[in-house]
Amino acid sequence: MAGLFTAGIPGGRLWLVVLPPTSQTANLPVSQPASQLASQSASQPASQPASQLRAARKHMCPEKKCERRACTDGGECCHAQCLGSCTEPDDDMACAACLHYYHEGRCVQDCPPDTYKFEGWRCITMDLCAHVHLPSDFDFVIHGGECMPECPSGFTRNESNSMFCSACDGLCDKICDSKTIDSVDAAQSLMGCTVIKGNLHINIRRGNNIASELESFMGLIQTVTGYVRISHSHTLGSLSFLKSLRYINGEELMDGMYAFSAIDNQRLQYLWDWTQHNLTIRAGRLSFRFNPKLCLSEIHNMWEKTDITEKFEEGDFRNNGDRASCESHILKFKSNSTMSNRIKLTWERYRPPDYRDLISFIVYYKEAPHQNITEFDGQDGCGSNSWNMVDVDLPQDKEIDPGVLLSPLKPWTQYAIFVKAITLVLVVKWSPPLNPNGNLTFYLIRWQQQAEDRELYQHNYCSKELKIPIRISATGLADMEEDTKPTKSDLSGGDKGPCCPCPKTKEDLKAEIDDASYRKVFENFLHNSIFTPRPPDRRRRDLFGVANGTLARGGNTTGLEGNGTDGEPPEREFPFMEDRSKTEFIEIPNLQPFTVYRIDIHACNQEVRRCSAGAFVFSRTKPADKADDMPGRVIQERDEKGDGSVLLRWPEPVNPNGLILMYEIKFRQGTEPEKHECVSRQHYRVHKGARLTNLGSGNYSARVRATTLAGNGSWTEPVSFYVTPPNRDYDNTFYLVIIIPIIVIILITSLITALFFINKKRNSDRLGNGVLYASVNPEYFSAAEMYVPDEWEVAREKITMHKELGQGSFGMVYEGLAKGVVKDDPETRVAIKTVNESASMRERIEFLNEASVMKEFNCHHVVRLLGVVSQGQPTLVIMELMTRGDLKSHLRSLRKENSSSQVLPPLKKMIQMAGEIADGMAYLNANKFVHRDLAARNCMVAEDFTVKIGDFGMTRDIYETDYYRKGGKGLLPVRWMSPESLKDGVFTTNSDV
Repeated sequence: MAGLFTAGIPGGRLWLVVLPPTSQTANLPVSQPASQLASQSASQPASQPASQLRAARKHMCPEKKCERRACTDGGECCHAQCLGSCTEPDDDMACAACLHYYHEGRCVQDCPPDTYKFEGWRCITMDLCAHVHLPSDFDFVIHGGECMPECPSGFTRNESNSMFCSACDGLCDKICDSKTIDSVDAAQSLMGCTVIKGNLHINIRRGNNIASELESFMGLIQTVTGYVRISHSHTLGSLSFLKSLRYINGEELMDGMYAFSAIDNQRLQYLWDWTQHNLTIRAGRLSFRFNPKLCLSEIHNMWEKTDITEKFEEGDFRNNGDRASCESHILKFKSNSTMSNRIKLTWERYRPPDYRDLISFIVYYKEAPHQNITEFDGQDGCGSNSWNMVDVDLPQDKEIDPGVLLSPLKPWTQYAIFVKAITLVLVVKWSPPLNPNGNLTFYLIRWQQQAEDRELYQHNYCSKELKIPIRISATGLADMEEDTKPTKSDLSGGDKGPCCPCPKTKEDLKAEIDDASYRKVFENFLHNSIFTPRPPDRRRRDLFGVANGTLARGGNTTGLEGNGTDGEPPEREFPFMEDRSKTEFIEIPNLQPFTVYRIDIHACNQEVRRCSAGAFVFSRTKPADKADDMPGRVIQERDEKGDGSVLLRWPEPVNPNGLILMYEIKFRQGTEPEKHECVSRQHYRVHKGARLTNLGSGNYSARVRATTLAGNGSWTEPVSFYVTPPNRDYDNTFYLVIIIPIIVIILITSLITALFFINKKRNSDRLGNGVLYASVNPEYFSAAEMYVPDEWEVAREKITMHKELGQGSFGMVYEGLAKGVVKDDPETRVAIKTVNESASMRERIEFLNEASVMKEFNCHHVVRLLGVVSQGQPTLVIMELMTRGDLKSHLRSLRKENSSSQVLPPLKKMIQMAGEIADGMAYLNANKFVHRDLAARNCMVAEDFTVKIGDFGMTRDIYETDYYRKGGKGLLPVRWMSPESLKDGVFTTNSDV
């Protein structure tokens, strides 16, 4: 006798638990939508008046006698621990379901001693709790009288294999195994982890705006028992996302030596704020290699804060910080005036050796609830930045302090603010000679501006796929090809994934030749610039005539005016400048933006001709802001030809950041999307602008920007112009007589052709049996879906149809007789399902696929398949006859308004029906099938009122994956689907019920 009780309605779904005494379906949780439950078991009471419903309940369970307890069919009261119904009065072993807990065949209010509550409804022993096998990665524990999968919040296991929990002292440790983090998704697996048992390796090569996400996933890590390695993580600007890291135990060391390693992190420039962060390395050393923006001072601070006893040697870390500005001057704020929604700030004016070296200031600000914030919080290497930025130009008066008004801001909110000065000063540092000849008195520094290679002008950077040698860092000539990109990047649609190689066109081959030529020129330039031979008449200690030099510090050198409107700038040799220093540090002022300089350093011990041979380095200054912007407006010359073209002219940047390589034009007509035009340097030199052709008449707007070695400049203000209609030398008679009839004939021919192919396709969908039909359209079905006759095939002459039973999913359903389909039964009453004559080939295949699914079933509570007639037309499926139809129609037929002579089924019978449905679904679950369309209309009622599961048109086998994902097109029973399946299209045995 099965029992049924409600266990609550979480998330709009009603959960039913069936507790039959048989072992086949014991402890099976079954669920179905609340609306479906109403259609199956509550449709009759819903249609009756409230007085009749109360009368029926009163008759079933006497209210005064039983109060709130359940009762038997005869009206006798059940035991107080029974729920729903019982077979014997006042017997806690005869309950259909238990009100509280079930233990050894009895319903009890609480679990007896030495037993524990399990899953909220039964009592089990400790031994059974230790051997529970459920889909869980952990052994069950006992806590608070319950057997549960894991300790509750605030508690942890006493030992790794213990079954008991104890309270944590503060935050509970969550121990996670070694992990390699190569993406944000991988970092998500460490959410909540406080201890890494093993090593932590971070290798994130790409990503955008990941700093805050990494902090949310890894911000609680306090201890790493092995080593920490940060390698090739080009998106990381700092390690502040590991804000809770306190201990690196070094139980396992990288290469047997290092507990912390940072290798080849191109944008890493900050570790932690050591005034707020404490880190202890208990064993091992530090390893920093090829971190070009990480200053030695940062490494030295970490060395001191981590209590490493060995002496810090700068030589061990010399390949770090070569692209960083590691010397800074602290600016001081002079005034801070706050109002309700704005702040006015002023700060001291930074005064470099030459005032012309100061370009502008940048003010950074953001909300800061706490005062332990640093410049690098919320930053990553891809440019994502949580700071708001404001550019502040220099005051015209040299004596006025710069300032800014920040608005609008939130009232009563704390903000963090810092200011950076943008200068053109080149900072040079060097190390003294290891074994000097005597006492060094000073260092002689000489520098020379290097001309850009003229041969770069010979390439057309508007050619397809030819890359621009964009140089964005200040490290030297090696940056000339550091960040290359196609010139048509504005037109690309992003990464489209892997594709097959296409045959190369003539344009592609020419672009490859140009690219190879550029590389040769670039290599020659490197050799000519670096490996310059010494003059033959020069002695080893001769210093290029240093003693006779007359240039003094601060002498003005003419910058590369380059790129003027008169064509290529001529080749020229720039003079050497010089200065002296008694320290291993100097700031070289008065330099041109984004320009390569050669710097020679000589160690001297006397005033005249006692200096060493020079050690030299090439370095490029940073680009100047707005140097690549156009100094004037774009001018449009009047269209006199009337051929739909217009000539645009614009002035070139006066002192750009390096060479101008090309120009870009974006133009549009009205509100249409912008179009892109690339103008090569060679084209501009000839036309002093560019001509836009094939323009229709109307109003246009256009804007222009320059692209230099430093990158793209700013777009100009849009210029508007009007294109007149093209001139016509002939009247409209030609169009009326010739063109229009041709267009009409083409349209009629196209229409007839389209109708012909549409009609042909419609007829092809109605091909008869035996036609093999393939298509590449979205409705394609593979040969694997085709039905193949087997031992279930029944001869058509053995089937006799008698009467119609109703309309099915694919066609009419008939009652009939079948001969020899059931063993030891010459004739059997059967249900015969057919498919409509107008059904398409796909519908017929789906009809037979439903029969193929039913071949796998052999259960009393699942409708049985008896045979298939697939040869000839129409296709027939022979099934077990369910004389009382589907459950939905059967229940509705019992309503009073239908004048039915049948009485309502008692509660015991409705529980029996629910148990039969649950048994059928349990069978499908055990055989790894998901029904996907369980509803009252798909449950069939036999002659003896047995309910069986039917209609398997949407059933899928999930033996291999435990789930089925719906893809492509198809109809779904949205009303009966779980929210999870509606959202993700994934069906499992849990979503089935």
